[in-house]
Amino acid sequence: QVQLVESGGGLVQAGGSLRLSCAASGGTFSGYVMGWFRQAPGKEREFVAIISSSGSSTTYADSVKGRFTISRENARKTVSLQMNSLRPEDTAVYYCAAANRRYSIVANDYNYWGQGTQVTVSS
Repeated sequence: QVQLVESGGGLVQAGGSLRLSCAASGGTFSGYVMGWFRQAPGKEREFVAIISSSGSSTTYADSVKGRFTISRENARKTVSLQMNSLRPEDTAVYYCAAANRRYSIVANDYNYWGQGTQVTVSS
């Protein structure tokens, strides 16, 4: 079992930055693909960014490419999402997730989820 706890959300003006962190406990963190997903009110949960177990591969949604950066520190069992040039449409609850099977952008492939952290971007 892996437990995930996100932090770092908040309210920021458009154009600003936030850094989300996700701390893992339990399980073998270095064996998991890690992902960030988000869900806005009235919308389905969507993929934001994923990172391979070693950190050597990353994939981003087109909507955040060039603005967001995912990273991980296996020794500390953490994964982060640096978000720059934030836009009002980035407003959502952001979730950290872990997958022990394959490198995937599909939410259903992720076995463990955090409770989410709210990000609100004002215009």
